[in-house]
Amino acid sequence: MALFDEDVTITPRPRRTRPRGAAIGIWSLTVALVVLLVLTFLPTAYVIQRPGPVFNTLGTSAAANGEKVPLIAVDGAKTYPTSGTLDLLTVETVGNRERTPSWLELAAAWLDPSRAVLPLDAVFPAGQSSTEREQQSTEMMVDSQKEATAAALTHLGYKVTPKLTVYSVIDGAPADGTLRTGDVITAADGTAVTDVDTLRAVIDKAAGRAVLLSIERDGRREQVSVTPTQQTTDGKTSWIIGVTLVTDFDFPIDVTIQLNNVGGPSAGMMFSLGIIDTLTPGYLNGGKDVAGTGTIDADGDVGPIGGIRQKLYGAKDAGARYFLAPASNCDEVAGHVPSGLARVLREDAGGLSRRPGRARSRRRSRRAAHLRREVTAFGSRDAAVRGHSAHAYPVPPRMIG
Repeated sequence: MALFDEDVTITPRPRRTRPRGAAIGIWSLTVALVVLLVLTFLPTAYVIQRPGPVFNTLGTSAAANGEKVPLIAVDGAKTYPTSGTLDLLTVETVGNRERTPSWLELAAAWLDPSRAVLPLDAVFPAGQSSTEREQQSTEMMVDSQKEATAAALTHLGYKVTPKLTVYSVIDGAPADGTLRTGDVITAADGTAVTDVDTLRAVIDKAAGRAVLLSIERDGRREQVSVTPTQQTTDGKTSWIIGVTLVTDFDFPIDVTIQLNNVGGPSAGMMFSLGIIDTLTPGYLNGGKDVAGTGTIDADGDVGPIGGIRQKLYGAKDAGARYFLAPASNCDEVAGHVPSGLARVLREDAGGLSRRPGRARSRRRSRRAAHLRREVTAFGSRDAAVRGHSAHAYPVPPRMIG
């Protein structure tokens, strides 16, 4: 018995071939997935800056324990009601040397006008850790608060006495073991010093010879000798003693600024304006919502800052209608003002001038009234830079003021 019919021919079923277009599509999808995977994990050498949180200097902030406290508190002088806002602005830096943004994140940031893509070395210098950068940023914030308070109180007629204080001593430096944190340097080789530039000039003049420093330590006056050493940075040679110094002040009233987890010096101008508004009748901002940025020194001179475009968008997102910008940043502002900001004011580095007695009082009143009139008169459709003079950078992301 035959199991198969030997006369029957079995023909295989023909294979179905995929259309050429489908094959190309599959390969394209595969390549795209591979590229996407590479772009996700391939290291980059850039970081992203974006608008950070906004803080009203006339409002409150969170203390270290989470409790809401006045951002600016004054004790020992009469204070006045305020209205509207005087916002300080921050910038967040996304990425560091340990973890940089992916190429996909960078591409998205390049297409977003509120963000900036910067080389890693421009934000995190080679050899500087994230911890060191954070410490430096914190030191600049502390110093800016003191300078801002000095500028505001001096402008208001108070007597403010500057003093040069040792913030830290570098291990192994010439001053190590001789100077201590908290020492106040009052003179160098017989020359009175109240700022870093004066002390640096005396040290450079000594050219390696021991410098006699007069200091105040724990309420006592002492004299110590420090022999500077030479240091060459970027081809420039200088004499150093190896200390970090801050200009401190003796204030006649107590002004406390409480702002945690924010570093850098660029909130100084807004601190000063917030203090002035708190200590004077009426509304310096005309009762409007005003945001701004800029460094300030004890003489009241306003200086440039970084991240101005991100801060413009931060001001807009916070609901501010008016923006105060340093005059030296105006070239970055022009043509980049987001819709919604009614007007941008230019803050010139003319200083909150030191003028005694009535002259200062009259000038202060005129200036405050001028600023109020300017803010009140702004048109809602005008986003041009106005030539008004008020003389007035981690993971997790860290706010740089």
